[in-house]
Amino acid sequence: MSAENIRLNAAGNPDRREEGLPEYTVIRSRRKTMCLQVKGDGQTVVRVPLRMPERQIKDFVRRHESWIRQKQEAMQKRSARPEITQQERTEGIEAAKQYIPQRVAYFAQRMGVTYGRITIREQKTRWGSCSGKGNLNFNWKLMRMPPEALDYVVVHELAHRREMNHSARFWAIVEKELPDYRERRRMLREQ
Repeated sequence: MSAENIRLNAAGNPDRREEGLPEYTVIRSRRKTMCLQVKGDGQTVVRVPLRMPERQIKDFVRRHESWIRQKQEAMQKRSARPEITQQERTEGIEAAKQYIPQRVAYFAQRMGVTYGRITIREQKTRWGSCSGKGNLNFNWKLMRMPPEALDYVVVHELAHRREMNHSARFWAIVEKELPDYRERRRMLREQ
C-alpha cells in the first residue's frame, strides 16, 4: 500500500486548486475499486487500485466533489462546536440516567416489548444500541437534542426488540409508533 499526496504544479501538470478540486491524498493498494473518505480533520483520501491512472482518479474526485465538500463542511461545523466541560458532562449523564429510563418505560409499554438493563454512555458515533439480550445503551448527549429526536432513538432501539435488523418490518414498527420518524431522524443527522 502506498500513499501519495497529490499536488500538481503549474509546470504542465494541472493544479487542483486551479481547477477548484479539493486537495486529496491517494492511497494505492491491491483493491479493485475506488473509494473516498473524508477524515475528521477534513482531509480527503482516495483509495485506488495500484495501477489506476491519475486521470481516472481526478475524474472520480470531480464527480464526487459536491459530496466531498458537503462532508468537509460537516466536519468543520463539528470541530467548531464548543468543548463540553466536565461539569456539563456530569450533569448531562445524571439527567440522562433519570429521564431516558422514563421514556424507555413509556414507549416499551406502548409497543408491547420488554428490555433488560439500560446503560448511559458517551459513544462517539452512536446515539443508542440494543444488544441481543435486550440491554439498551444510550448516549447521554441525547439530552442535548430536541425531545422528539431523543424519543426517536428510544423507539428505534425498542423496535430492535422485535426485529434485530433494519428491514422493512423493522421500519414499519418504528413508523407505527412515530409516523414522523424520518423527520426526527433528520434532526439527529443534522446534529
